[in-house]
Amino acid sequence: MKFFVGLDVSLSKTSVCVISEHGKIITEAETESEPEVLARWLDDLDGSIAAIGLEAGPLSQWLHPGLTEAGLAAVLMETRQVKGALKAMPIKTDRRDAEGIARLLHLGWFRPVHCKSVSAQEVRSVLGARKAIQQNMIALEMSLRGLLRNFGLKVGAISRGRFEARIRELADGNSMLETATAPMLRARASLRQELAGLEKQVRQLAADDPVCRRLMTMPGIGAVVALTFRSAVDDPVRFRSSKRIGPWVGLTPSRNQSGERDVSGGITKAGDVNLRRALCQAATVMMNRGRSTWLRTWGALLAQRRGRKIAMVALARRIAVILHRIWVDGTTFQPDAAPNFA
Repeated sequence: MKFFVGLDVSLSKTSVCVISEHGKIITEAETESEPEVLARWLDDLDGSIAAIGLEAGPLSQWLHPGLTEAGLAAVLMETRQVKGALKAMPIKTDRRDAEGIARLLHLGWFRPVHCKSVSAQEVRSVLGARKAIQQNMIALEMSLRGLLRNFGLKVGAISRGRFEARIRELADGNSMLETATAPMLRARASLRQELAGLEKQVRQLAADDPVCRRLMTMPGIGAVVALTFRSAVDDPVRFRSSKRIGPWVGLTPSRNQSGERDVSGGITKAGDVNLRRALCQAATVMMNRGRSTWLRTWGALLAQRRGRKIAMVALARRIAVILHRIWVDGTTFQPDAAPNFA
């Protein structure tokens, strides 16, 4: 008998539901969220396992390779689709979620998700650390501005290098403000130093990677965007066509059709949010400060017809397509000739 296994993974425990090929629940249990423990538990089942379903998530990216190495057919399932299906259940528990995942797996009503390689996950962790430090530094700067604004002291537009001196200048003479701003400035200085170190490492990672070096031949594509794209896509061969990158990253219009109604809305925003933001930032840089290329000209003409917002999203989508083509073909960006997309 073939079994379909649904796993609802949490930090310490994983709910397991096993159903037969006829849709009958065989057993339900709760185990530790460890690949070795799960593999031993599944090996004790009296039957062959057709597939094991896990909702894509941080722990799932770790459990999936462990189960695969144990010879089990593990499948990562798209989070948005799984959550949409499980909403139909009036009572939500971990046990019921595991059953829902098992039934989705049995019916085949799911979209498999690529499990990223260890190297890609490592690069994403460095990029995530950089972003976290950067956001915390910006939050401190905004807090300092708000703190001084209560006393009518306005920082104004100022460079990052002169920010600390400006804060000390405004707080000078007021002992309470000096007491409040001094530790925040020290924390900001420490974050800024760590951010500079991570920025250097990110640039070195991109410089050492031949794929990133080719991607960065396109104007507007720096080390962060190149590494974000490379780590998010991970394996370019899994896309049959470069044009599939746009829908995958959520940069294509949504559509809601029912009967006589057919509405095209904003972009779907599916997929990797960090990659989508990086591509939009690259498109903005290209349109505003990039050197003259056929791609920038295409974006400028589109902006005249449809507006800058629509043009920026369309340019971001096209940048993603071209980057994938560059990666697959082993070429560099050609500023004077548009490629033939496949």
